[in-house]
Amino acid sequence: MLKHKIAAAVLAVASFSACAGGFSQQADARIDAKYTLDEMVDFSKKVELSLAEKGARVAIVSRIGRPESELPKGVHYTHVAYWVYSQIKTADGREIPGYQVYNLYQKEDSIDKSELVNNYPADFFTGVDSLKAGVIIPKPSVQKKILDVITSDSYKKLHVSNYSVVANPFNDGYQNCTEFTLDVLMSGLYGTDNYAQIKANTKAYFKPQDINLGTMKEFLGPMFVKDFTTKDHDGKIKTATFTTIAGFMKEYNLTDAVYHLGG
Repeated sequence: MLKHKIAAAVLAVASFSACAGGFSQQADARIDAKYTLDEMVDFSKKVELSLAEKGARVAIVSRIGRPESELPKGVHYTHVAYWVYSQIKTADGREIPGYQVYNLYQKEDSIDKSELVNNYPADFFTGVDSLKAGVIIPKPSVQKKILDVITSDSYKKLHVSNYSVVANPFNDGYQNCTEFTLDVLMSGLYGTDNYAQIKANTKAYFKPQDINLGTMKEFLGPMFVKDFTTKDHDGKIKTATFTTIAGFMKEYNLTDAVYHLGG
């Protein structure tokens, strides 16, 4: 079976694929490292193997970059990205199987701007506050649609470089990692990279998370003015989260599994 082949391949190369890209500095830099390299690598392997055992070629995975007690109500994770089962090229030219992570990150020198960065599972968990992950495994047909977007020119076309931590998922003013994840999903589901059409479909079917402004100020602290704006909102602040994406996908029968690891 496919899932057994993936699991065996990941088992064989997990140690390499977890470290192949080096550790990205574009982790949640607002906190000090709580875990050792070995702990992060071990946990990343656990997540990889969980995906492999379920035969996932594409999954949505989230991490926690701040203490959960500080997160706004309804927000349980601070970063979301696609993990894609791939052939990873080594420095010596070999190709080995493993998961590659497709992220939208804030730029380190300009956090109100973002860029698309590919890295690897251990990179993904660098700087986390908790070794915990939220996982969505789409149905195989949905995985294929997502992968078709990721491997096409549409993927970069869907990126909006203006960043806000509470980007409104219903317009193109600003974008964060979770909205980008949702935009790629919607692009795959509807077979279009027309951003206006994607936003119209999102507004019709997606239920966002309401965010309390006062809680967000406490959460962001001195960073508040740099990567937070409500210019793209009209009235209440609403944004996409891992939980609301999972809820949308479950409501429309788009998932095989939604679960959490660690904690």
